[in-house]
Amino acid sequence: MGYLWQPPRDVIQEANVTRFMERIGVKSYADLVRKSISDYRWFWWNLPEWLGVEWFREPRELVDLSRGPEWARWYVGGRINLSYNVLDRPVRMGLGHLEAFTWVGEDGAVRRFTYRELLDEVSRFANFLLEEGVRPGDVVAIYGPMAPESIVAMLAAIRVGAIAAPIFSGFAAPAVAERLRMSEAKVLVTFDGYLRRGRRVLLKPEADKAVRMAGRPERVVVVRRLGSDVPWDDDRDVWYHNAVSGKRPSAEPVEVDAEHPALLLFTSGTTGKPKGAVISHAGALLQPAKEHYFNLDIKPGWEQPGDRLWWITDLGWMMGPWQVIGAQFLGASHLVVEGAIDYPDSDRVWRLIQDFRVTHFGFAATVARILKRITPRGYEKYDLSSLRVFGNTGEPIDPDTWMWVVREVGEERRPMINLSGGTEIFGCFVLPSPVVPLKPSTLWGPGLGMDVDVVDDAGRPVRGSVGYLVARKPAPSMTRGLWRDPERYIKTYWSRFPGLWFHGDLALIDEDGYWFILGRADDVIKVAGKRIGPAEVEAAVNEHAAVAESACVGVPHEVKGEVIACFVILKQGYEPSGRLADEIKRLVAERLGKPFTPEYVVFVDDLPRTRSGKIMRRVIRAAVLGQPLGDVTTLENPEAVERVREAAQRAGLARGS
Repeated sequence: MGYLWQPPRDVIQEANVTRFMERIGVKSYADLVRKSISDYRWFWWNLPEWLGVEWFREPRELVDLSRGPEWARWYVGGRINLSYNVLDRPVRMGLGHLEAFTWVGEDGAVRRFTYRELLDEVSRFANFLLEEGVRPGDVVAIYGPMAPESIVAMLAAIRVGAIAAPIFSGFAAPAVAERLRMSEAKVLVTFDGYLRRGRRVLLKPEADKAVRMAGRPERVVVVRRLGSDVPWDDDRDVWYHNAVSGKRPSAEPVEVDAEHPALLLFTSGTTGKPKGAVISHAGALLQPAKEHYFNLDIKPGWEQPGDRLWWITDLGWMMGPWQVIGAQFLGASHLVVEGAIDYPDSDRVWRLIQDFRVTHFGFAATVARILKRITPRGYEKYDLSSLRVFGNTGEPIDPDTWMWVVREVGEERRPMINLSGGTEIFGCFVLPSPVVPLKPSTLWGPGLGMDVDVVDDAGRPVRGSVGYLVARKPAPSMTRGLWRDPERYIKTYWSRFPGLWFHGDLALIDEDGYWFILGRADDVIKVAGKRIGPAEVEAAVNEHAAVAESACVGVPHEVKGEVIACFVILKQGYEPSGRLADEIKRLVAERLGKPFTPEYVVFVDDLPRTRSGKIMRRVIRAAVLGQPLGDVTTLENPEAVERVREAAQRAGLARGS
């Protein structure tokens, strides 16, 4: 079986899920997962009570499937408000003095918000929105970084029954405009700018362009972060501090149906307009709360104050709202950080974990690989004793990086909660808990209440070979269609395998029952008819002592259909050479078989990646083949695209531009 991480006895004994299983009489976590799936109604009906959700009116029925699983309606008759549950509820429980979150600026500035202070600020902005005529069902767009005012705007919009639509702060004007148009936003909240790698990134000018292009909204609220001079429209724009000034620090939450939309989260497609995932109040509350409590093992503030979650993300990505909602529902704390992980120096991550006593640290795999490359032993200088749990999402994590995090940084005491799901379900399909043994890179298996499977091209379950991740039953957090596009919703998720949700990920369940995610199905490489996920190839490449990071894609071949091209970043001290390329090819052949020997090994100094660290394989492939790049507004380092293209040309691989 190879290496198997075993949870320490004290981790098992002190875990939330252990106490829960003792209370309900279930012997093991695997048994609990099986029961939550087989006795589906038992699990989802009781979950709100187990977690402590507060309803304004209790639901009378769990789920209405009369229109089919595609259009499931959950907690029928229930009245609720998500903002109330993550603000008023903790305050009413006596936690008003505890920190809801702490914000750290790239320049070292620190702002702390207790639950009482946050509730007051959210209420003030909610009253401003009401004065602006914002009503239930209206959209409030938020184009800004992970910052206090962004969180306030999101929770205030939800409080008044509006729909919060966070937009990634790295988007350029055309991408923002498309989202403003699609959502028909009534109010836009943005910033004068923010700091990134020591630069002042001006956001208001981009917001103005987007508003002009979209023809909406008529009200723009601007947060003053930099104090920079920005363009101004006296009839449209208002400073955030003026908007909340003089407003009452109390605003009753609007009671809405459990199915009422709370979040509109846009996901970028490779082509065409973005997809708008519509997440309900009940779904947006239950899924993060469940995963934070049972899987991340975040201790509720009323039981053990002090837990603090930091996930490296942006409010415009699913994990931003997921962090806010899950941590605050439990009365815990979370950390919000401006800027890059390696600025002003490479030790920033470890110093922040030490200084702010982070207990739960989450990232994309590429972030871990970057840390491994730039500070392979840097963490040893810092006190990381507060840290209890790691998390990974966004892309598969290779075994070498997984082992570095778990064995070296984690000292084999801290579990790796490797999780995978998506914006469209506002949470996870597969993830472990801290009480189960783990193989390197595994996600262990299904999440609680998540009836998922791996199937072949005919929709038949497969074990021991690569297949497609599907869901056999809906869950409360699944998107309620796609924003004003029901046909696209059915085509995207329900038409590939009728009656099953097709998530678009390649997955594998091995001979021991451990689950692995191998990348997106549209990234799959087919060599002479043999299918393989890029993550498998990259895991083999990254085993080489000289390799810091890699990205592998399929490129056309007149005989084999496709061959594998690997783009490799070397560790410091190693130089590109034909000998090194041959060694990497031989290593892949040894690990995966000769048919999967890379045709090309191309050495590069950088790879195109998003701000959260996710490598964009589709952009690499398009650059190499001279195809349209699609949406690249999410890239942190767009200059890397041209470097990849040039390196591919030197290797005789690029097909044009």
